[in-house]
Amino acid sequence: MKHQQSAVLSRGTPYQQDVSRVNADNTINQRYSSLLEMFEQATTRFSQQPAFENLGASLTYHQLDKRSEALAAYLQQKLGISAGQRVGLMLPNCLQYPVAFFAIIRCGAIVVNINPLYTARELHHQVSDSGVEALIVLSNFAHTVQAVMAQSPIKHIIVSELGDEHPVIQRKLIHFSLHYVKKKVPKWQLIHHKYRDCLKQGRLLRYQRAQLTRDDIALLQYTGGTTGMAKGAMLTHGNLLANIEQIKAVYGELLIPGEERVVSALPLYHIFALMINCLLFIELGGHNRLITNPLDMDKWLKGLKNFNFSVISGVNTLYAKLVNHPSFQQLNFSALKISVAGGMAVQSDVAAQWQRLTGTPIVEGYGLTECSPLVAVNPLSITRHTGTIGIPIASTEIQLLSDDAQPVLRGEPGELCVRGPQVMKGYWRQTEETTAALDEDGWLHTGDIAQLTEQGLLKLVDRKKDIIIVSGFNVYPSEIEAVLAEHPLIVEAVAVGISHEICGETVKVVIVPKDKSLTQEQVISHCRERLTGYKIPKVIEFRDILPKNPLGKILRSTLTAAPH
Repeated sequence: MKHQQSAVLSRGTPYQQDVSRVNADNTINQRYSSLLEMFEQATTRFSQQPAFENLGASLTYHQLDKRSEALAAYLQQKLGISAGQRVGLMLPNCLQYPVAFFAIIRCGAIVVNINPLYTARELHHQVSDSGVEALIVLSNFAHTVQAVMAQSPIKHIIVSELGDEHPVIQRKLIHFSLHYVKKKVPKWQLIHHKYRDCLKQGRLLRYQRAQLTRDDIALLQYTGGTTGMAKGAMLTHGNLLANIEQIKAVYGELLIPGEERVVSALPLYHIFALMINCLLFIELGGHNRLITNPLDMDKWLKGLKNFNFSVISGVNTLYAKLVNHPSFQQLNFSALKISVAGGMAVQSDVAAQWQRLTGTPIVEGYGLTECSPLVAVNPLSITRHTGTIGIPIASTEIQLLSDDAQPVLRGEPGELCVRGPQVMKGYWRQTEETTAALDEDGWLHTGDIAQLTEQGLLKLVDRKKDIIIVSGFNVYPSEIEAVLAEHPLIVEAVAVGISHEICGETVKVVIVPKDKSLTQEQVISHCRERLTGYKIPKVIEFRDILPKNPLGKILRSTLTAAPH
């Protein structure tokens, strides 16, 4: 085999030779011993500056510090939460999220982020697998928790109302609107603790600071990995801190501590927004505007008129909607420095429209839950969208391997493998899955296929087998197929992704029915009871048989065309 040398990849410069393994050329500094130490220093340094705002209310860094300390004291003294225990967060973007997140961290416990839109089936799997002992949930979603309580390990539930961090008049108005006007809070009955009562009592209790190290697990972030049911990626304090410093090495020259204004329309329970919008900008003293319902674009875009933002993150779906929205087109973009994209490929026409409108390019990167998440990103020196995922970030090695685990030549596709301080510890209680993903030398085998371009940039050419990506969210066909298999009128079914102009992909299912009377409406209703909205099939096709190879394997690639 042809000998291949390693080479250093400098930010913004092309590779000098054919290589399949590249190293970022700068090493990050390890500044903190834990996320708790980072948080403590940030809340002291930026004490009187605004940290988060949402629906007309805000918290300074000092208030965030005091509220999270009070909630931590309550968790410790009243609920018995201690180091290593798992606490679930089932919250949308609201002021309670950062308070609760850092309260859990302050206890030395492990945060388990849970999508609040999960169905009871999805919620049951995650809380059971992680062993969540306490759960903090918004009242809007408490009915889902009620449905799983009898079969779950949850011992304590803290329920919050959306307006709990607002002044009393606003709080009452929000409560009345959600409960009685919009009727967004289904009825539920649970033995629970009220969020505001927890804070009130916690202020009178003694908080005991946790002793944490970089090796301690901070977060169980659930992902399907390559295939199968969701698994908890164990992200340590060190993993997350490393990624903060790695991202600062990319964007640091443009970001001024204490002066940046950030728009967070992506949910913080997703690792992309948690890192890029929340953790990074807490360390930098940013002022973060949380968007609770990004679908209500008319409402939250009006609020941006007086919020001269400098940073925004999003996926292609969000950017496509923004550039075509009249209210967004009227905003002042003079302060905008960085527009970050991830989760799914950005379409070139969307990127071009964004740059014409805002004057800044979309900086696209690549990451995955198992890497905290960022792995590679386009350099800030780009003047337009490149259609690539750029170069590896600081202290990160990337290797492209053939099917027989040999390095490929430049220009040839190979499996993208990653090694760096941001790579997870492993999957929670999944030894076999961990061994399959992480080799003995610390390389994470992503299953994504990439190649090096002539310009020395990494380009994704394929991805984890069979995964469907809907607006940046991973959808695993096996989960949808398992749900369809529960239907008494379905003999066999397969889920595939098909191209969608806005979402990138959407879910299509091909079904062999047991009875010809089965309708698309029945299939959708069955799925809606068991799957989150973005996983529900948008295209349904009925067939007499599914195409298979001689070994009986379904030929998924023949099913990706939309039905006529």
